[in-house]
Amino acid sequence: MLDVSLLGTGGMMPMPKRFLSSMIMRLNGRLIVVDCGEGTQVSLKNLGWGFKAIDAIMFTHFHADHISGLPGMLLAIGNAGRTEPLKLVGPKGLIYVVEGLRRIAQDIHFEIEYIEVDEKNQQDIEINGFTVRTLFVEHSVKCIAYKVEVCRKGRFDVKKAQALGLPKKEWSALQKDMSVEHNGNTYTADMVLGESRRGIILCFCTDSRPVDELIDFIKDCDLFICEGMYGENEKLNKAIENRHMLFSEAARLAKAGNVKKMWLTHYSPALSEPEEFLDNAKSIFENTILGFDGITETILFEN
Repeated sequence: MLDVSLLGTGGMMPMPKRFLSSMIMRLNGRLIVVDCGEGTQVSLKNLGWGFKAIDAIMFTHFHADHISGLPGMLLAIGNAGRTEPLKLVGPKGLIYVVEGLRRIAQDIHFEIEYIEVDEKNQQDIEINGFTVRTLFVEHSVKCIAYKVEVCRKGRFDVKKAQALGLPKKEWSALQKDMSVEHNGNTYTADMVLGESRRGIILCFCTDSRPVDELIDFIKDCDLFICEGMYGENEKLNKAIENRHMLFSEAARLAKAGNVKKMWLTHYSPALSEPEEFLDNAKSIFENTILGFDGITETILFEN
């Protein structure tokens, strides 16, 4: 299972009850954060998942409302006692931006591993059971949408184990993804498992216009977290000018991508009552939910 929570749902500037953009995922006790806007530390403290187990922070882009919380977050992770390396992921320019911010967060005792994503040579990123894929989208600066997949191995196949002549006492180790020695041969888990089963897929996109490439990128995902900067359809020209989305545009993406559920996030500071415009999305994609700071869900594997 995968636990997901929004730590901040605001865009541009923090509001009294709405911190800036950030999301966190938890798998087997390990954590990944996406974006780290102002206020992220407070929301994470309220959530209670801790700081030490954060293995990566991934940035969509380098506007201040998505990265200004990083110096404090690095210090909080260090104060929690982390000594293992921390991965930071983002578009080209990541090292330059972070090294500048670290001038006010120098006293940390863990290594930072930088992964700068090249638009022309994108590769899967493996992080403690998460497989991360990227898509460059359309904003005023280079910006990445993320697809996070939790892969699931096939079931243990008794017939395969029997055909290999493996005694039952060796099965448990193989089921735990360990290798075993028997009659001078080495056997690994992949030799006794069936076909891989569907895992969990989560997609995160902010800030962007609704580009066509997103439809295939988010296809059939369990949860699509998408910006809804503007609720009113009448603000289309402003959305185009600032390269953001309307609620209705996010909903069309969700419908076209056949996603199971969508959370809206990254609201304009002027959007004080996003629930007033929820129907603009639900009329297109029914399973639309207004994200809020602290919204949390556990996504289970299908049987």
